[in-house]
Amino acid sequence: MDLLDDTIVPEHARDVKQEAREFADEHIAPNAEEYFENAEYPWDVLEAGMDAGLVAQDIGEEYGGRGFDLQQMLAINEEFYRADAGIALTLMLASFGCEIVEQYGSEDQKEEYLRPVAENDQISGLAVSEPQTGSDMAGMTTEAEKTDDGYVLDGEKYWVGNAVEADWLTVYAKTGESEDRYSNYSMFIVPTDAEGYEAEHIPEKMGMRASKQGHIVFDGCEVPEENLIGTEGGGFYMLADFFNHGRVVVGGHGLGLAAAAIEETYEFVHDREAFGRNIADFQATQHTLAEMRMEFEAARALNWRAAEKVQNGEDAGFWAAVCKTKSTETATECSERGMQLHGGRSILSERRIARVFRDARIPVIYEGANEIQRNLIYRQWT
Repeated sequence: MDLLDDTIVPEHARDVKQEAREFADEHIAPNAEEYFENAEYPWDVLEAGMDAGLVAQDIGEEYGGRGFDLQQMLAINEEFYRADAGIALTLMLASFGCEIVEQYGSEDQKEEYLRPVAENDQISGLAVSEPQTGSDMAGMTTEAEKTDDGYVLDGEKYWVGNAVEADWLTVYAKTGESEDRYSNYSMFIVPTDAEGYEAEHIPEKMGMRASKQGHIVFDGCEVPEENLIGTEGGGFYMLADFFNHGRVVVGGHGLGLAAAAIEETYEFVHDREAFGRNIADFQATQHTLAEMRMEFEAARALNWRAAEKVQNGEDAGFWAAVCKTKSTETATECSERGMQLHGGRSILSERRIARVFRDARIPVIYEGANEIQRNLIYRQWT
């Protein structure tokens, strides 16, 4: 059973999808249980992904990457997340925020910061959310005060991937007080060794335990003026565009997780007997599996349609929100149904379905909670 077949995938993305599948089978899946249990950062798998040319390669060829487009990134994420979501998230976050620098940054910024990430000498991160503010991008309170020498950052950021591990971050901070709350924010490049930057890991999560998020405190953290990305006041709009692409990829996170749940459940019910019969022979089991498969196929068709729409700039906000919501919720539904068909064994932590169930609860929240996505869907539809 190959739920993630490439017949729906554009031809130019099929080779890298196969690369990702082979890498996932060799390096991610065999290490999934171990890293889920020990909750350590999977440096060895990350380095293997770098060696395989599958980490940070959405950066353009002119800056050392392979220039993967949105459809190629979706193809990679389907495969990685099917194998294990925690390790997959670590691999994907190694270049998080680089797209903003590549699209809006100066040539000097691209050479200094993008190239080392593309060449796998550094890793990056993106700091947006705060301890008291998640999806409200126009409600963040971390400030960047203009000085004669640049900017001074004060405030906190939360849920930041690679907050401890990264060499530098793109940071979203408030720079204005105008009535237009959406024009009060800017983006900055902040090296993690800058004075006034302090970060620590967030306590262990219920899922995606191989990926590390952190809590950052900026206390008089100075950055030079040349670390401002683009123009002051443009940060909100940069992020809005960035998240349109990101939400299509997060839809791929959901598809990979849903595929894992279906595959694991299908295998289990065909190997398990109850009441003198194979569990798969019960009509209730067959109907549940049929529902899982239908929802998965609908989500995947929608996600790949959205990838094309967003890549072509056609109603990008609408399609990004639709596919992210549908695919991630399909993952939660499939994993929950899979848990039920596994019965009592579903609660054993070493069971793959239990890990998928925990992991699937997370993408419905990141890149904008799905409740916010429904607001966007309605507003951009009407």
